[in-house]
Amino acid sequence: MARENYREDVAGRANVEDTPELLAYYDELERLEAGALWTVANKIEPWQPASASKPVLWRYRDLREHVLRSVDLVTPEKAGRRVIYLNNPGRQEVSAAVGWLYSGLQVMQPGEVASAHAHSASALRFIMEGAGAYTIVDGHKMTLGANDFVLTPNGTWHEHGVSEDGEPCIWQDGLDIPLMNALEANFYVVHPELQQAVGHPVNSMPAAWGNPGLLPAGETWTKPYSPLLKYEWTRTYDALTRYSEVTDGSDFDGVMMNYINPVSGGPVMQTIGASMQMLRPGEKTRAHRHTGSFLYQCAKGRGYSIINGKRFDWQERDIFCVPSWAWHEHANASDSEDACLFAFNDMPVMNALGLYREEAFGENGGQQPILT
Repeated sequence: MARENYREDVAGRANVEDTPELLAYYDELERLEAGALWTVANKIEPWQPASASKPVLWRYRDLREHVLRSVDLVTPEKAGRRVIYLNNPGRQEVSAAVGWLYSGLQVMQPGEVASAHAHSASALRFIMEGAGAYTIVDGHKMTLGANDFVLTPNGTWHEHGVSEDGEPCIWQDGLDIPLMNALEANFYVVHPELQQAVGHPVNSMPAAWGNPGLLPAGETWTKPYSPLLKYEWTRTYDALTRYSEVTDGSDFDGVMMNYINPVSGGPVMQTIGASMQMLRPGEKTRAHRHTGSFLYQCAKGRGYSIINGKRFDWQERDIFCVPSWAWHEHANASDSEDACLFAFNDMPVMNALGLYREEAFGENGGQQPILT
């Protein structure tokens, strides 16, 4: 039987020529659920990261009608969560949007409440449109508006809903479900009462933990995720605006700020990080690449990104991904208005495991040529 051969004629790499005797030997090993490393070594130890993920742009104007149509087709009770997930063509077998990260667009109608549940995956929500949305995490209720960012960390009871006097709401879900499944560590449980009781004043967590340079006296927080739970768009945008007035920003990301755990100064959750960046009017960044997968959503303005030589034009609420070790750069398409990109990523995993590497694009003034 013909076999794939991953030979490389390079010193230090596997370069064994197939012979009838070796092929028979490989067959014998296969019957023992074993194999010769030199037959796959060059494949499983590439010279550099070789992401199976493809750069993809999901246009909100294309997806929105399909997301809303699901309201007429399924109920939250039957579906569990009424979500249209983003399916990267290179990661379909694990239902990932990029790398080991999952994303989907969830819709809820006024008066609807999803059942409370908990799981091993860390999760976040970024509100795209509507009014009256809320999330409850371990008894803490947070009201949510457009471009607000909320955490539902792993192991926490959480549920989502829209108030009776609200409007239809759509938000982006982000989770590390594929990573948990790859680690064979995923659990899921439904709350025994289906809904949890609200045991604290509404928005108590951002009121206590969301004040710049201040922590509540006498309060302790020992959990491995941020106690802030909700990050408001108005405060985030104000911080970016003020920061932009006193910095030249990054050559690669413009004016970028990371969402953090205010207690530790680290990422918001153990396996998922998040950021918001501003591209000032007419700004174009230089290209670089790094380990770690990123999923971006345009929160404000319009622009484009060049990923591995291909241009992707985006506007508000569009979502796009940058696979690990892919060249990428961003540009604001407006000469008068700023543009903002929200992103979530797997950088906490990369950093915790010592796997982060970065490289600048060294040619053409840091700008990639567009491939046709």
